[in-house]
Amino acid sequence: MILVSRGIAGLATLNRRRVWAITRKELREYRRNRSVLVAVAIFPIVFLVQPMVAIFSSGAEAAGYLQHTYELLYLLGIPILVPATLAAHAITGERQQGSLEPVLTTPIRREELILGKALAAIVPSIVVAYLVYGIFLVAVALFARPEISAAILQSQSIIVQVVYTPLLAAASTWIGLAISTRTSDARVAQQLSILGSLPLLLVVVMIAFDIVHATTTLFVAAGAVLVAADTQGWRVVAPMFDRERLITGTRS
Repeated sequence: MILVSRGIAGLATLNRRRVWAITRKELREYRRNRSVLVAVAIFPIVFLVQPMVAIFSSGAEAAGYLQHTYELLYLLGIPILVPATLAAHAITGERQQGSLEPVLTTPIRREELILGKALAAIVPSIVVAYLVYGIFLVAVALFARPEISAAILQSQSIIVQVVYTPLLAAASTWIGLAISTRTSDARVAQQLSILGSLPLLLVVVMIAFDIVHATTTLFVAAGAVLVAADTQGWRVVAPMFDRERLITGTRS
């Protein structure tokens, strides 16, 4: 609780207009970058196909199994890998394009710059994840067997998905930004960012397929850890952002 309070208090000292200006700028850059858009589109498709196939190929006898597992947490791979891709491009990509230097000459603080870039990765990732999950729930409600639909549309499973989507998106974003501040090549940064986010994905997959048994205590504890990590992420990543090195360092 102390770490969370300190993190929130620190965020309150930042200039919101500067942060929002950086966020808007980043979102415009994403729209112009086809490679980023393609990468962002691939992950939702990949992670939607598996549960769709599993659900619509299952017989009524699978309802009991689905009712007592969290197999559909597999969809949480979207808010893990999408923001990792966006965040990895945030600094390295802009540096390669030569558009980072003008930003660094402004009076914006590095904490404001990092937070603005983080929000530009987190917000669209959450929107995409919720949209895909919503499409999945609608498809299940309309076309799946009644027994399967009843097992899938459980309040507990939906709550876990809704709550953990932003928590995982934020954690993955901080990992990606940390890598982006230290890498000079955008493709390398994206690969390392995805690799760095794999432990989060591995935990989700292990819970989804009941390798690690899910309990309420586990979800609460994991949520508390993620909240603390997310609120402190900018404090950890911001000091890694070295203006002088980024301006004078050699670009690959």
